[in-house]
Amino acid sequence: MTSKNREERLRRYWDDHAPSYDRQMAFFDRRFFGDTRAWICGQARDDTLEVAIGTGLNLPFYPEGVHLTGVEWSPAMLALARRRASGLGLDADLREGDAQALDFPDDTFDTVVCTFSLCGIPDDRRALGEMVRVLRPGGLLLLADHVAAAPWPIRLVQRLLEVVTVPTGGEHFLRRPITLLPGHGLTVERHDRFKLGIVERLAARKPARPGEA
Repeated sequence: MTSKNREERLRRYWDDHAPSYDRQMAFFDRRFFGDTRAWICGQARDDTLEVAIGTGLNLPFYPEGVHLTGVEWSPAMLALARRRASGLGLDADLREGDAQALDFPDDTFDTVVCTFSLCGIPDDRRALGEMVRVLRPGGLLLLADHVAAAPWPIRLVQRLLEVVTVPTGGEHFLRRPITLLPGHGLTVERHDRFKLGIVERLAARKPARPGEA
């Protein structure tokens, strides 16, 4: 199977799961993620991009004054996000797009957000590179995800789970985005890891240009 065919199959997978996604995530928000959506979105400022916005579960948590753009590659999930934004009275620019090839110029956004999505993006390294590219110098990258656990017995269970979840839904359990940030020159300013290290959230700053504050 070619990479393109695999990605189209995964897109259909997420389209099919869109109607039940909110219900599934509500369980994980209660049991594992806690206040992570508020923690992440509360730090967003000015021109903000949310990558893989899904059904828009983060939308109620953004502060006033944020000018939000969101991209999502599943049309079915994007439709639900647009409906949620309309219900909240939010003027957000929500569009179809690929996290691995963001259709924005360099240095476009003051904040870039991605929650619980890098685990399911086929090329997480490429997606992270795109987020850094469109982030303005001095801007803030806000990430949250389930990651490789701290205790090795749980990592072993995660590895076994991936035998099933990666081929069927592209879901990875052993990724850890924070390890990729030094390669992009970002500095982690805030960081939490909890639930036996399975959940990790962070705020990382892109270096400002020389002479800029």
